[in-house]
Amino acid sequence: MFGLLYFFAIGGVLAQSQANADSVAYQLQRKKINTMLAARKAKFGQYSQSLSQHTGIFGLQTKDDIRRSNSILMDIARTDDAIFKELKILFEYSAFQQRQIQSHSKEAETINHNFLLTISKLRQQNAQLKTKVAENKAQTNSSTPIYITVIVLMLASILYLLYQKNKGKA
Repeated sequence: MFGLLYFFAIGGVLAQSQANADSVAYQLQRKKINTMLAARKAKFGQYSQSLSQHTGIFGLQTKDDIRRSNSILMDIARTDDAIFKELKILFEYSAFQQRQIQSHSKEAETINHNFLLTISKLRQQNAQLKTKVAENKAQTNSSTPIYITVIVLMLASILYLLYQKNKGKA
């Protein structure tokens, strides 16, 4: 019984360490996405600044200004694509954790149900054993007077026979 409880306790600890590892991975993924979002925000600030730069004659934008702005914009688009990929991974972690929680919940429910069945079975066995003990006591108590009567009769017979034997010798 203790071995079974020990097994379940160890299983719970291992499952909890696995859940902690998953939670750490989830937190690291969130941190990575937040870092990427901060980098995107900085790049968008650079893009806004590059749009306001006019290095051409009469304050107009040159081809280099437009290329620089487009380059920053393309970098923002690549960052957005990377963020979407990382968000997909984050959502997969979240879905995995939800499935895992549901699985652990069902498993715990099954274990609890099995424990209740075992407890019920043991209570029934205990009640049966108590009934048998009571029956044995009743049977012992009812047979005790018969045994005493038989022993008294045997002693009386032995004494009578000894008395007859001694009377016959005398």
